[in-house]
Amino acid sequence: MNVTAFGRLPDGSEVEAVRLTGGGLSATVLTWGAVLQDLRLDGHGPALILGLPDIGAYLAHSRHFGATAGRCANRIAHGRAVIGGRACQLDRNYLGKHALHGGSDGCGKRLWRLVGRDAASARFEIVLTDGHMGFPGRIAIGATFGLRDGGVLDIVYEATTDRPTLCNLAHHSYFVLDDSGDVLDHRLQVLAERHTPVDAEMIPTGAVLPVAGTRFDFRSPRPIRQPDGGGPVIDHNYCIAEARGALRPVARLSSPASGVGLELRSTEPGLQVYDGALLDVPVPGVDGRRIGAFAGIALEPQVWPDAPNHPGFPSALLRPGETYRQHTQYAFGR
Repeated sequence: MNVTAFGRLPDGSEVEAVRLTGGGLSATVLTWGAVLQDLRLDGHGPALILGLPDIGAYLAHSRHFGATAGRCANRIAHGRAVIGGRACQLDRNYLGKHALHGGSDGCGKRLWRLVGRDAASARFEIVLTDGHMGFPGRIAIGATFGLRDGGVLDIVYEATTDRPTLCNLAHHSYFVLDDSGDVLDHRLQVLAERHTPVDAEMIPTGAVLPVAGTRFDFRSPRPIRQPDGGGPVIDHNYCIAEARGALRPVARLSSPASGVGLELRSTEPGLQVYDGALLDVPVPGVDGRRIGAFAGIALEPQVWPDAPNHPGFPSALLRPGETYRQHTQYAFGR
């Protein structure tokens, strides 16, 4: 493990890059955004995720690449939520109408503190103040990244608050398991029977529908490429469970071209799957590869989006005296 300078923010603050090795993996995590900037599997040359080469590129062009999204990941309709009995107006940073990933200054775009490390793991912490991005409550968040035996990237998020608030953290890497340039021929399996449909602005309608017979059906492994070659973007929540539970497999991804596979395990009740259809970054990634449409796929364990506005959805409420804890693993092999 080593810590090196990765660049400076506009206010002069230094961003550090923490290098980890273990379990057949190597990784680099930034103090900015608790971002996973690079991830490699021994014996497989290309990076397993989309990452950018310097902090300037992240500030200008990142689509939440590798970020820890929060304090409330995903979308909240019109940035409005009743939290602890009080109506709150949150930052509307998505289409100028809705809240996304905790607002324009969410924790995935802020500087964290590196508070503990060894060769194969590192812990980062951040405190968001009461009223930050419109959310009530001072919230203290910890993120621990570890590389475990068997090619496992292990991520634990924890949080506490002094007032009722929303807490829904999500790891936002875009995965790519070969060097073909896109993930359309990757095979995806999502272990969910239902999904939450969205409107034209990607806000959940409140319905919960079966995936059977739809383009969202990945219950059995199949290519990400749609059979008809078209269709709307997949940027949808899959309903894994009704509430947070034990760590269990929720999705699998594999590349027939490279033979590399990924099993995703998580405690979370939902999995946001974004196929990367709208990616278009004008600077090359860490491998020098162009980041265009379908260059990577985001697999984000979390509470269902817009949960505060749908009483039947799993709750994202965190109360004083409670500890939020999410455990997620990405296990790679050949």
